[in-house]
Amino acid sequence: MMTYQLPLFPLNTVLFPGMPLPLHVFEERYKEMVQVCLDEKRPFGVVLIRSGVAEGGPLANPYDVGCVAEIVEVQHLGNGRSFIMVIGRERFRILSLDNQQPYLVGQVEALPFQPEPQEQIEHLSNLLTPWLLEYLQFLAEMGQVEFDMSQVPTDIEEFVFLASAAIQLPQEEKQAILENEKASIILRELIKVYREEVSLLRLKPKSDQGIFSLN
Repeated sequence: MMTYQLPLFPLNTVLFPGMPLPLHVFEERYKEMVQVCLDEKRPFGVVLIRSGVAEGGPLANPYDVGCVAEIVEVQHLGNGRSFIMVIGRERFRILSLDNQQPYLVGQVEALPFQPEPQEQIEHLSNLLTPWLLEYLQFLAEMGQVEFDMSQVPTDIEEFVFLASAAIQLPQEEKQAILENEKASIILRELIKVYREEVSLLRLKPKSDQGIFSLN
């Protein structure tokens, strides 16, 4: 499989393919990284921090699997600072790290799903869909997300990543989902998680339901 170099942005959040992520870029090393990416019209990689901190201090130690982030919108704030909006693209696995730059650069390879029977994946997706729709309806009623049925993708891979991003889980658990190479395993786990979460939400008065986020 072909490998390539990718600047890395360690964060305390997991980015999934197809999902948006707004970022405030203010630290010197990441101002430089983002400017290089803008100048060269190239993406960077978002990786969850395994140890260390996102801001200041030594470069953080990331997990081995992340998501390519394409910059789709930039708002310059002066002094090199900016607000940027990125969209997750493909997953990647880090093969090696280069810390000679002020920011991390990884030698990476794409991480596609392993081939599986289409009928099996479609069946699992159909089982998950009603739970996902009911969960998103809860979010919409609480004003936490604007949602309509047309937003649910028909592409299986896009559907898997939307469902993975939408549910509230600890970031380490989302990372485990991101790393999984089989869509069937992810779908089975999500069916279980969504069933439990929706069942709890059905029992709670609306005033007691917490705050939700798509990330």
